[in-house]
Amino acid sequence: MSHDLGFWILQALNALQLSMLLFLLSIGLTVIFGLMHFVNLAHGSLYALGAYFAASLAAIGGYWLGFFLAPVAVAGVGMLLYSGLIKRMRKSGPMAQVLVTFGLIFALLDLTRIFWGDLALGIAVPDVFQGRTAFLGVEYPTYRLFIIALGIAVLATLGFVLRRTQIGAMIRAGVDNDVMAACLGINVERLFFIVFCVGCALAGLAGAVAAPLLSVTPDMGLQILIPTLIVIVIGGLGSLKGAIAGSLIYGCVQTFGAVLAPQLASVLIYALLAAVLVIKPVGLFPAKG
Repeated sequence: MSHDLGFWILQALNALQLSMLLFLLSIGLTVIFGLMHFVNLAHGSLYALGAYFAASLAAIGGYWLGFFLAPVAVAGVGMLLYSGLIKRMRKSGPMAQVLVTFGLIFALLDLTRIFWGDLALGIAVPDVFQGRTAFLGVEYPTYRLFIIALGIAVLATLGFVLRRTQIGAMIRAGVDNDVMAACLGINVERLFFIVFCVGCALAGLAGAVAAPLLSVTPDMGLQILIPTLIVIVIGGLGSLKGAIAGSLIYGCVQTFGAVLAPQLASVLIYALLAAVLVIKPVGLFPAKG
């Protein structure tokens, strides 16, 4: 199989775009798990809600209204979930958390069907990102380049906050040892709440930016859940480095696997997942705690 350099650049950009979308979704879930020790399988449903909120708001005021307000709306849903359910389930053990949040997936799925129906919705790409842009000698959709740039910007922002600010130091302390952090005077409960809401907002942001590329359907949260969990398991729980590493690995394996070994493309990522679980069960870059 021979392809020119432009073909491989396109595949690399496709892999990077998929990776950045998965990163936006996985970083919130992995930090929530790392800090709160809470297994939230309904995180994908919040991604779907973000897409639906964005579609509804875009129909009223255009793409950018949905882009900016959908994460806020999903964070609001996260606040309700935390106050009414998550806070009570934190000490109940992983099995109960898995069962409750798994049931929450279907509750949110039915709620989206009640409010928006079963028909797929769509969002038009904003005018500023219409068409294609010359990049590294190839023509690539401008909106996909925007997703890549957004993912890199979120990565840089989170990296700065976690490593250079006081709240980042408190989050890292809570991930490493939440009991000791509480003994040092850190309000761990408030920290849990902030991190959970930010994680929900990032899931909503991922849904908003994915909506113009994908059909907005009630089951899109279920479709993204398995890739997100694979990213987290490969990368390691609770760390920014693990989230981006797992996302890049998943994007590259899926994209280049479909080109180099199409017959095996559907099983390559699961083979890699199994290898990581055997060789390093905690993932490649887990948080210290």
